Amino acid sequence: MKKIFICVFSAILVLGLFPFNSQANNENIEVMVESHSAILLDAETGQILYEKNSKEKLPPASITKIATAIYAIEKGNLDDIVTVSENARNADGTRVYLEVGEKVPLKKLIQGLLLNSGNDAGVAIAEHMSGSVSSFAEEFNEYLATEVGVEHTYFMNPHGLFHPEHVTTAEDMAKITAYAMQNETFREIFNTIELKWSGEGWDTTIINHHIMVRDQSYEGITGGKNGFVDESGFTLVTTASRGDLSLIAVTLNAKSSNLAYNDAAALFDYGFNHYETDSIQSNEKFTSSDQTVFITTEKLKYVKKIGETVTKDILSTGELVVKGQENQTIQSFKLEKVKSKEENKQMKSEIVSSPEINEENTNVGKNHLTYIVPFSIVITSIISIFFYFQVRRV
Repeated sequence: MKKIFICVFSAILVLGLFPFNSQANNENIEVMVESHSAILLDAETGQILYEKNSKEKLPPASITKIATAIYAIEKGNLDDIVTVSENARNADGTRVYLEVGEKVPLKKLIQGLLLNSGNDAGVAIAEHMSGSVSSFAEEFNEYLATEVGVEHTYFMNPHGLFHPEHVTTAEDMAKITAYAMQNETFREIFNTIELKWSGEGWDTTIINHHIMVRDQSYEGITGGKNGFVDESGFTLVTTASRGDLSLIAVTLNAKSSNLAYNDAAALFDYGFNHYETDSIQSNEKFTSSDQTVFITTEKLKYVKKIGETVTKDILSTGELVVKGQENQTIQSFKLEKVKSKEENKQMKSEIVSSPEINEENTNVGKNHLTYIVPFSIVITSIISIFFYFQVRRV
């Protein structure tokens, strides 16, 4: 009896010291993430798998260029020839060494902007698109707010050099990157390791500044951009895919470049080791508590923990809520209502004309017949007589 008591007590003690918690990995990884702000986002569904101070406004440095690149790709003509101004030539910081009056295709400037972090390329793009950097900033921010859908971002320039009002959040940068990754041209440039660069002032091979892209040191890397100014610390945006899972890791204000890259790898490890993509097929029906039937009109994807059992609750409003084992909302979708037989009958009755109109149409038809029939008989008789006399002559 004493041995049994000791065994039970020991088991309770072990469970008390090391409790099972499905969120333990999230808590542990927060210790591992050294950057002041960070987020791990699923690119396809927009689900946030991990976040730390992700809504805090911070200076982004050169990861601004992700937004500049997708704006130029979508709103510009990649075959345009851009004439470099003196203002662009004299841009501070990292450059691709453009010369005044040099003529460069817009796509090449975007490549120099993302791969070599060329601030001069950013200014040249802005001036070509909008006439000036200040005008570009106005149009640029309108685009980010209305078309990309970010709410806490305001950029004063195309390159990310420090300005006290030039800010974003880790969450917004993840959203901007997810939006950009839908574009094939952007994806191609974002994941380019090196590129031959022939310019009037520089003839070289430019190499992607993002170490994980350049070295392909993490399985599944699909792109990235790094940044640094004194006021922002080290900033990093990285994308990676394995199987059906495509993730975006953003870290802001790391104390060193190594810490930023370590954080990105830790976030990806957490995401790929603990989450999987699942889906709800098209044409699947769900019945709400008031017996209203709703249907999916396309395949709906969501991300859940590996092996997690989910429940799907349909509300009377048509919102389908996917919940995890701890009753937390994973994702929600708006479904289309299936029309009942009564509603279909109602629709048909609305299409068919009213009885009064039908009766009126019938009367009109009868009146027409009153004149048409005798007239037809007369015409037929005249034609018959005409042919009769023609035959007799023959």
